[in-house]
Amino acid sequence: MTRTEEQVRADIVEIGRRLWERGYVASNDGNISVRLDDRRIITTPKSVSKGFMTPDMMVVTDLAGAKITGERDPSSELKMHLQVYRDRPDARAAVHAHPPTATGFAVAGIPLDRAVLAEVVTTLGSIPIAEYATPSTEELPAACSKYLKAHDGLLLANHGALAIGPDLFTAYHRMETIEHFAKISLVTRVLGREHLLSRDEVQRLQGLRGMYGIASPAPVCTDETMVMGAGGQVECQVVQAPVAPGGARLVADVVGAQLRRETGADRRLQPSGDGEIRLTYRELTALIEDAVRNLK
Repeated sequence: MTRTEEQVRADIVEIGRRLWERGYVASNDGNISVRLDDRRIITTPKSVSKGFMTPDMMVVTDLAGAKITGERDPSSELKMHLQVYRDRPDARAAVHAHPPTATGFAVAGIPLDRAVLAEVVTTLGSIPIAEYATPSTEELPAACSKYLKAHDGLLLANHGALAIGPDLFTAYHRMETIEHFAKISLVTRVLGREHLLSRDEVQRLQGLRGMYGIASPAPVCTDETMVMGAGGQVECQVVQAPVAPGGARLVADVVGAQLRRETGADRRLQPSGDGEIRLTYRELTALIEDAVRNLK
């Protein structure tokens, strides 16, 4: 075993511990892989808690999934990881987990694609949802493949999340970003108000990627300008950002206005003189339920 492989094994143990401690995985959930070279990857084993792994548990396979070394079986989601390395030759690591809030959005069918946080727009662009596919089957890598060329982070419908990167720690940090973004997005939906970055501001942020040293796999786009490749793969990062009048950088209260139009909540809301909106607990609960159903 080379020193590089020995360090990678230790790094996988550390990332698994972080996933478990943060509650991103439970029981034996989740899996991690790292590309060792042009012909081998190393992955976490099947049926082991990611919080209690040891370096000797890891499994080395070739890029077709055949085991090279290791006493255990490779991850049950190995096919998904192999698809990552086929679609993204620049990727050196992949982390799959079930962070609760992000997975909640995946179950609700709500992509994390609204231009809310400048940091997320600059780094990940958006986090789409891959269509539901049965875990551990050939369906799952096929569903992920649609978005892998353009995105470093995905939600997996009714399943979890996937993050990839040029190294293991970057892939893990992107998983942290996905969950952090999901938590903030959930709070804005509960509050019923969201100030979105304008389309011009999103383009401005995209222009800063080079200055920040961020190597994004694809440019930002909108639903109207989304580009699909010949193989049915998305080739840009769709970000929901409204056109703002008068060059404004923020567009206020989009969620609240949309919800009030779509759910008829205007009939229930009683604004005070300073614009405050007062709701009973039952009205707030109904508004949240409507938000989950309609904001897809």
